[in-house]
Amino acid sequence: MSVGLEHYLLLSAILFSIGLYGALVKRSAIVILMSIEIMLVAVSIAMVAFSRYIVPLLLTGQVFVIFIMVVAAAEAAVGLAIIIAIYRSRETIDATKIDLMKW
Repeated sequence: MSVGLEHYLLLSAILFSIGLYGALVKRSAIVILMSIEIMLVAVSIAMVAFSRYIVPLLLTGQVFVIFIMVVAAAEAAVGLAIIIAIYRSRETIDATKIDLMKW
């Protein structure tokens, strides 16, 4: 039994679903950011799988994944900086208790 495109897409769909669940249900801002990162990894897996199985000689999927990884790293750095700033002023990272309109 060989690993085909369907297996990679199933893995990608499962990871994306886990990330979406975590982003919608969890209350901690850090867990929400980690869930978004899981969703970006799922998209990267799908993109590399499509690139590998549809046009194996071109590296377009891999190039797009490098851009996705760069954006994900920047998003994580900015997101963590915002969370640290909010924690310092509010002393909580619970997404339901963060209200930037109240001081």
